Amino acid sequence: MSEAKWTDTPLTLLHTPVYQTKKSDFWTDGASHMCVVHNAMYRGFNSIYQQAPHVADADKAAFIGYCQAWIKFLHSHTEHEESGMFLMAEELLQEKVFDGMHEEHEAILGPLKELEDYLSEMAAKPKHLSASNLLAILDTLYPPLESHFNEEVQRIAGFAAHPNTPAQGSAKEKEVTAQFAKWGEKSLTEPGVTDVLVFFLLNLDREHEDGLWKNWPPIPEPVRWAMVNVAGQWHRSWWKFASCDSSGKRRELYARGPK
Repeated sequence: MSEAKWTDTPLTLLHTPVYQTKKSDFWTDGASHMCVVHNAMYRGFNSIYQQAPHVADADKAAFIGYCQAWIKFLHSHTEHEESGMFLMAEELLQEKVFDGMHEEHEAILGPLKELEDYLSEMAAKPKHLSASNLLAILDTLYPPLESHFNEEVQRIAGFAAHPNTPAQGSAKEKEVTAQFAKWGEKSLTEPGVTDVLVFFLLNLDREHEDGLWKNWPPIPEPVRWAMVNVAGQWHRSWWKFASCDSSGKRRELYARGPK
């Protein structure tokens, strides 16, 4: 694969707290799982940004669908955080530990709405999709997105030092670990198995950080295969723009590859 065809820009992938610190506790693990999801969104964003100037007219309708799946992914992620994870964490820690996060979400949702409206308009006339117009909107979106995602991961990891964090190995820690795992699964499957979940899996680089996350989320391989290769058939024309193949390995971006 030519490196010229595949770069981690404009969003730089995050390193997980587990990889950086080698620690393993409730919040370090949770922040790292969140980071893996963020990286899949980053890869999705980068794949859109890098391919936009190279998409052929015949592929523009599919490309718009791919972009709209990314928007739905981001929308659902922020909504599930505010209605679920933020509330659960603050109840556990008995403190408003996510002050400012709603405002950071709002800074993202403005340009995201502009992107959503533009793509909805273009869906009716896909050949009129303009790379320059699309990139101009993306350029306003990624700075607040990058700032928020980086801050969020670091803040969650920092809760490990909070006095109300359950003791490692305690029954309470096991209880809340199960609750947060259930929330995480719901946040990925509830928005849509045939679009958001497939988008996530096809932008989840299983070789990142020396393969540390190749088996996360903990999905049996036959089930993972079916999610990508069976559920993925509903919108199969979209997924050629994804950054990874069905096995989770990086691949040359379709619109930038040889024609």
